[in-house]
Amino acid sequence: MVRKITKTNPNLIKLIRNLRKKSSQEGAAIWKDVARRLERPTRNRAAVNISKINRHSDEDETVLVPGKVLGSGNLDHRVQVVALSFSQTARDKIERAGGECLTLGKIVEENPAIKNIKIIE
Repeated sequence: MVRKITKTNPNLIKLIRNLRKKSSQEGAAIWKDVARRLERPTRNRAAVNISKINRHSDEDETVLVPGKVLGSGNLDHRVQVVALSFSQTARDKIERAGGECLTLGKIVEENPAIKNIKIIE
């Protein structure tokens, strides 16, 4: 018999439900994909360094990380980063480069039909 593992973080559960709801309301499949990625076990969730964001993004681009952004590396251009969470070092480096740090919950509420977003894992 397979044991079903459920999430215990009530904020994460609420976020996943909200992402699925916005996906069906707005017709934005990206939120359903992000919800699916967040349902993974914590050890399989993305942890992306600033250096990877720097390599795979362009100036004034929006990047989504379905996990945590870590502060290793440098960022040499302005970028808007949306993630589940940020380390303090990563937040400082993004803001120092002129970028913006947004959480998934905020971006879903403010702009549910977002376009031109790049997912980095």
